[in-house]
Amino acid sequence: MKQRNLNTRRDFMKSAAVITSGSLGLTMLPQFSTATPPLPSENRINVMGPREGFSPQIGTLVSMMDWMRMVILMPVEGMSVKELDFLLDENSNSIGAMLLHLAATERFYQIHTFEGKAWGDFSKEDLDRFDVAMNLGDEARKTIKGNNLEYYLNIMTEVRENTIKEFEKRDDSWLMAVDEEWPWGPTNNYCKWFHVCEHESNHNGQFKYIKTRLPGGKFSKG
Repeated sequence: MKQRNLNTRRDFMKSAAVITSGSLGLTMLPQFSTATPPLPSENRINVMGPREGFSPQIGTLVSMMDWMRMVILMPVEGMSVKELDFLLDENSNSIGAMLLHLAATERFYQIHTFEGKAWGDFSKEDLDRFDVAMNLGDEARKTIKGNNLEYYLNIMTEVRENTIKEFEKRDDSWLMAVDEEWPWGPTNNYCKWFHVCEHESNHNGQFKYIKTRLPGGKFSKG
């Protein structure tokens, strides 16, 4: 399958930060017309659908993930270290910690779906790097701070590039394969990776809320 240009993808991520800073039969799914050519991933971001270098359904998933990543960078554009570290109260998580949490979540789904490991069967290296961010809470409040926006975006980009490389190696049959033992009940890889996408949407709402409460913000008290 055609190798995606990762340098171009990295440029896309950075420009977005600046500008917006088991198996299930495929016959049961909507089929895309071969008369409509896949779009380059960096072109026409608001058009969802197949992308060059991927099977049709994986490409469509990538288009959704690209769009959601662009959107979550909007409220954090230009944030200072102080703003990224801001805690609304003693039980809240900072925006910086949640950005790292998004990268951690994606990395853990990589390990599970690409490497075939059971949930929780992670290497010491991955646990050392991402376990605190994955769980957030007290330990994250103590240790995930003092980093600028580029620090978080670089890690998110690194993790996403690995996701893209792995998606290029797989097809729609893999995406539709069902895990009968997943805690939610029978769940395919499509659902697992759509969860990674919608998980970013969930935290996007938190980013926007916290931003309004920053000192000097629209609804702040100081």
